[in-house]
Amino acid sequence: MTSVALIVAAGSGSRTGLDFPKQYLSLGDEMMLTKTIRAFYDHPEIDQIQVVINPDDIDLYREAIKGFKLPHWVAGSTTRQKSVHAGLDAIERFAPDTVLIHDAARPFVSADLISRCLKAMEKYKAVLPALPVVDTLKSVRENEVKETLDRNHIVAAQTPQCFDYEAILGAHRIYNSQEVTDDVALAELSGIPVHWIRGSQANIKITTHEDIAMIKSSNLTDIRTGMGYDVHKFAPDRDMWLGGIKVPHEEGLAGHSDADVALHAITDAVLGAIGEGDIGTHFPPSDDKWKGASSDRFLAHAAKLVAEKGGVISHIDLTIICEAPKIGPHRDKMRARISEILEIATPRVSVKGTTTEKLGFTGRKEGIAAQAVATVKLPE
Repeated sequence: MTSVALIVAAGSGSRTGLDFPKQYLSLGDEMMLTKTIRAFYDHPEIDQIQVVINPDDIDLYREAIKGFKLPHWVAGSTTRQKSVHAGLDAIERFAPDTVLIHDAARPFVSADLISRCLKAMEKYKAVLPALPVVDTLKSVRENEVKETLDRNHIVAAQTPQCFDYEAILGAHRIYNSQEVTDDVALAELSGIPVHWIRGSQANIKITTHEDIAMIKSSNLTDIRTGMGYDVHKFAPDRDMWLGGIKVPHEEGLAGHSDADVALHAITDAVLGAIGEGDIGTHFPPSDDKWKGASSDRFLAHAAKLVAEKGGVISHIDLTIICEAPKIGPHRDKMRARISEILEIATPRVSVKGTTTEKLGFTGRKEGIAAQAVATVKLPE
């Protein structure tokens, strides 16, 4: 029995709130689409994989399929149904007996589920993996509950939805003007009996921004801590930049960049948490390119490196050590600016000010020191 996996990846993923299609979202060290393809690519009973994409996403797609040997992609259409139809027409050249139609947004499909689907296809013309509904279901109209549904006769459909190839191709051709939400609905219209098997709780479909947040949170189990420390002496005729804001003071700080000692310490802490050296590694003071540069660029770069690894910055604890200027009056603005640069919630940023009781160079008002601790969550 020749089995072909048809992966539908032509959607825009607009409900996620991302500015790019969700199937190209990084999930740890792989894109969502990459993870989905790999599940079928590594399965010994899958003979071929055909991916349907939006041609506008070709660069992202090429990145997602690095390392795979796949047939040329198929251009999707304006609806999922039309995209599936295009994919079914394209795989006719493979002469498949069975086609497994799967959503790219279900990247956690297991080898066990694929095997159980194929096993069931030895007896049936159509197989639907699904889960029994455990919640109490209500029928509503506008803001009013109308009735309670019998959940004993309701299941939640998943993919891959598996079919005899000729049967589902025929259903798509006959009912191509009938709008449906999945391929089993077309099988129903065509009178194709559909057998259902138990799906998998892990085989979730990533649809909304909340789904993405949940997936990222559950996947980020490698907790890292980084420490940063920096010192700059006072300098006349310079603006004082501290914690990402301009602070009124008779002197500024000496340095190749804007000398924001607080942001430098946080940058080193974030870089340390992900093992990416220090600020001088990425922005060497010997390079005139960074002369007078705003330090928010350095911190944003460190945050970007965390995001590229599929991680998030969980918390920043900054301590600024000086006799002057006073930190208290500027604390809230610093927290807001740091959270803005890192794109994290303000409550995840702590800013404290302290002195050395007039001891040492900070006590003598010769400069400012800052130390920071960054907590970063990464995928295992």
